[in-house]
Amino acid sequence: MTIEQKASSFSELGISAKILSILEFHGFKQPTPIQHQAIPPALEGKDLIGIAQTGTGKTLAFGIPMIQRLNALDGQGLILLPTRELALQVDETLQKIGGGLGLRTVVLIGGAPMPKQMKEIARSPHIIVATPGRLADHLKRRTINLSRVKIAVLDEADRMFDIGFAPQIKEILSLLTSERQTMLFSATMSAEIAKLASRYLKLPLRIEVAPAGTTVNQIEQEVFFIDKENRMQLLDKILMESAGRVLVFSRTKHGAKKITNALKQMNYSATEIHSNKSLAQRKDALSGFKTGKYRVLVATDIAARGIDVKEIELVVNFDMPDDLENYVHRIGRTGRAGHTGKAISFAGRDEKSSIRNIERLIRKTLPILEVPVLPPKRQIIEQPRENNYSRGRSFGGFRGEKSKPAGHNSFNYPKRKRTGSYRH
Repeated sequence: MTIEQKASSFSELGISAKILSILEFHGFKQPTPIQHQAIPPALEGKDLIGIAQTGTGKTLAFGIPMIQRLNALDGQGLILLPTRELALQVDETLQKIGGGLGLRTVVLIGGAPMPKQMKEIARSPHIIVATPGRLADHLKRRTINLSRVKIAVLDEADRMFDIGFAPQIKEILSLLTSERQTMLFSATMSAEIAKLASRYLKLPLRIEVAPAGTTVNQIEQEVFFIDKENRMQLLDKILMESAGRVLVFSRTKHGAKKITNALKQMNYSATEIHSNKSLAQRKDALSGFKTGKYRVLVATDIAARGIDVKEIELVVNFDMPDDLENYVHRIGRTGRAGHTGKAISFAGRDEKSSIRNIERLIRKTLPILEVPVLPPKRQIIEQPRENNYSRGRSFGGFRGEKSKPAGHNSFNYPKRKRTGSYRH
């Protein structure tokens, strides 16, 4: 059943007074539907499956119950996520809620130095935030023990399965005590995920706040059929006639680099994020995009679910995704937390069937717009393709801001919217 109703405030959900004060301090006033439905049973220790689109507030839906319950349990929490960026952002949110109460976390992700992570593990963190691959590495080296994990969360489970983490996830879950609480969150519910849930979750409560493939109503969506050689001109025109942050998706890493280079030569502040960038470079790109240092972020699908930036005005699909479900996750980077947003897709004439398949997936008709008169082509000097990408220095664990509302110094642990004239 799809849930739409909202609680009027977090105070109705059984959350402790200390955490309520912190939520108020950070401006969290009304729970989202997934938070409204998930927090009460999660606080009771029940297993649950949450099906929700991106941008619905899933991190607080499992983070608040985990922090509150670990306060009373002699154990640890474990959160598994598909990407480094998402792990860092989830840790940032956990620290925002629990940092002022003494919450200790460790982030175990690839690209960060093992010795630093081992030191963080030795501090007996209350919550382990990890990608399955890096956690599996620590398990092989016997640098971590999961015997004290009492609460486990699988976030973006469908994405973890898509990128091949199923074996590691099953191995990790098999090492945990059977007397644990398990919560699984996913945008879609495949047969493989359902099978995993039936094996590792105990009579889970299923919460679905939007049907699989649903896109939020606040996102205006448009499609242009345009040849690849003219797409930079159209992107140039769109950027000139819009304001605010813009997220551009490329199908390939080389394409992302090429687009970013062209945008820089057009005097747009732009940066790129993809798997050939080191963790430090990816963190710098995302941080710069958040703070406004870069107006345009060009990304591959590695960032489709790993970017949580407020008030992204526009998402541009420079290339259509290979996996059509990624269309939903890409455009879900805009129109978040009640804001309006816009998504524009560039497609080739041979991709009409892909557009129809997306329309069936999202149960909406996508308006096809006529390509406007384009500005003259700018001279772009293409940089040579690199064979060896700079790895840079790896970034270690992440520590979010430790906000300390008055009276809570301990924890009981040991936009502006424009459519522009191109709309004809």
